[in-house]
Amino acid sequence: MASVFRPSARALITGGASGIGYAVAELCLKHSMKVTIADFNQETLDLAKKNLEGDVKCLKTDVGDRGDWKSLREQVGDVDFLMLNAGVGGKGTWGDEEYFDKILHTNLNGVINGLNAYAPSFQSRTSTEPSAIVITGSKQGITNPPGNAAYNASKAAVKALAEHLDFDLKDTKTSVHLLVPGWTFTGLSGNIPGTTKDKPAGAWSSAQVADYMYEKVEKGKFYIICPDNDVSEETDKKRMLWSVGDVVNGRPPLTRWREEWKGEAEAWMGKQKV
Repeated sequence: MASVFRPSARALITGGASGIGYAVAELCLKHSMKVTIADFNQETLDLAKKNLEGDVKCLKTDVGDRGDWKSLREQVGDVDFLMLNAGVGGKGTWGDEEYFDKILHTNLNGVINGLNAYAPSFQSRTSTEPSAIVITGSKQGITNPPGNAAYNASKAAVKALAEHLDFDLKDTKTSVHLLVPGWTFTGLSGNIPGTTKDKPAGAWSSAQVADYMYEKVEKGKFYIICPDNDVSEETDKKRMLWSVGDVVNGRPPLTRWREEWKGEAEAWMGKQKV
């Protein structure tokens, strides 16, 4: 069965100089693909260029900037595998405009700009070889835990965009996938390239996420919900079911974290079979 992970296929990965993006770049290069990494951090781009082996190009890009995407599109051309993975973290609260602007600029606009630059070429693609688009989401965009409104909103919007894109491309040779990592030891959790911090026991490595993604993409799965060493697939499903139950059952939002509902939520998840 043909695969997008094949020799000479062209890959573009945003946020690919570190973390999950870097691990996927390694995966692509192992399959002899031609890889372009787009990232905003010049230092990690330089490290990636130095350490990766194969046909790889590293381009400094602000994914939230439309002009940068125009330049990137001109330099890279059409691709077979597009991974919109660039993301930033951060904490803030209501009234903190810079917090919202920073998170949405990269996490949401970076995906919108990437899709506007590339989705039309996937829609009009005439090649019979398979192609794929992977968009990196977050469990926080599904279960919406309190404490980081901008980040959660950005990832909830990304989920909606990916689902819409999958529908729009359903009659093409391009598969669409929403990658939802669990707890992963990346730069967002302290694993800065060039440092030697030990991975927490409960976290997955970026390579584990990349391998899990590869397995699910090959099987044609849209939702790629990654477990980790602390949270099982069953627990993830129960948390998601409880969250949507707030809507279906007319409860207040985010009842999993409300004191008056915590006991009922925990008891339900303990008994619920999925």
